[in-house]
Amino acid sequence: MAIRPAEQLIHKAAWLYYAHGLRQDQVASQLNISRASVAMYLRKARETGIVNISTSTQLFTDDVMARKLEDALKLDAVWIAPENGYIPDPSTDIAVLAASVFLELVKKGDRIGVAWGRTVYTIADIMSYADLQDVTVVQLCGNLGAPYSYRPDQCTMEIARRLNAKGLNFYAPLVLSTEDLARALRAEPVIREQLAGISDCNLALFSVGTVDADSHVVKCGALNPDEMAALRGIGAAGVIAGQIIDAKGEALDCSYNRRVISAELSSLRTIEKRLMVVQEDSKFEPLLAALAGGLCTHLVVGAHMAQRLLDAGAAPQKAS
Repeated sequence: MAIRPAEQLIHKAAWLYYAHGLRQDQVASQLNISRASVAMYLRKARETGIVNISTSTQLFTDDVMARKLEDALKLDAVWIAPENGYIPDPSTDIAVLAASVFLELVKKGDRIGVAWGRTVYTIADIMSYADLQDVTVVQLCGNLGAPYSYRPDQCTMEIARRLNAKGLNFYAPLVLSTEDLARALRAEPVIREQLAGISDCNLALFSVGTVDADSHVVKCGALNPDEMAALRGIGAAGVIAGQIIDAKGEALDCSYNRRVISAELSSLRTIEKRLMVVQEDSKFEPLLAALAGGLCTHLVVGAHMAQRLLDAGAAPQKAS
């Protein structure tokens, strides 16, 4: 059973107090909560068996793995969906958990940046309805000209609909035919204002894409397989909000990126809560690149991916 987002503070408090040996006041400072809350969470941890490994093996094992990843990657929070052999598509559990996590992270008055792709749209499609006040959902990158599932505008507007929020679409293509045209379009007041406003977001929701023939940017026609292969040859490691990143999580120096209309990576890094959700094991290398670039503060993955990250000795990401 996956750990519900509402239980995260209880598990974190127990982990810091019992595993790391912090005092209650230190736990309170670490989690930015009151000492009274820490005492209450520790009591709940004892009452529910969270700290009793022998009676809550599966729950605590997953939680220990999440806490280890938080420590190793210096992330604010990690949620791990356990593997369930009876489910035909394990990635479904990850999306269900991610939708719940996302709703826990959204606060009234938030401005939310949303990327695109199958993962993001799946989360939007299964998300429960909420009625939050003064929430705005904004598109992080330009749109796709040809009909394509999981388009940026579809992801943005579906999440806005689920939250009863205001949705702001990006009225520009994802990629232009020339660098000069892209540069001119970014200078247009409306587009310039939309791009500048991304750094005002409180929360971002995205995944990371692959750089192979199955990549969304190939399937949607933004790049062809030969062009993607050439980019891999010069260091392409992943795709974030339509942009190609290298293994360090920086924007790859290439003509494609200079033709893309999308949030600057520096703008994404200023967003306080950056929730990254990864369903497929094929995204291991792209995820490492995104983590190295400081593009993630909150992470939802499956148990197998979490173990791969730990086995790889994932290095802490750079400071935002």
